[in-house]
Amino acid sequence: MFKTHRILMFLAGIVLVASFMGCAATSTNESTGQYIDNSVITSKVKAAIFEEPTLKTLQINVESFKGEVQLSGFVDSAASVEKAGDVARAVEGVVGVKNDLVVK
Repeated sequence: MFKTHRILMFLAGIVLVASFMGCAATSTNESTGQYIDNSVITSKVKAAIFEEPTLKTLQINVESFKGEVQLSGFVDSAASVEKAGDVARAVEGVVGVKNDLVVK
């Protein structure tokens, strides 16, 4: 009985350590918390762009990684490219904006 208990505790410890290692952030991966934070940032930027009447929201894609927001897609004018970047920068939590919007 005692031996089985020790083995189970050992295995539980391994699982616990492995789960914490899986949550660690690297330069190319996000931790679980960072993933959630970036999901919130992405949603806030999409909402801000949607609320801006001069931008076509269906043609602007938003992605976030470690607070850096990437905008991609198509807009009608250079002014829309600038406006979308400004709207994204104004959102709380945004560290920087990579504006890859293309004027069609």
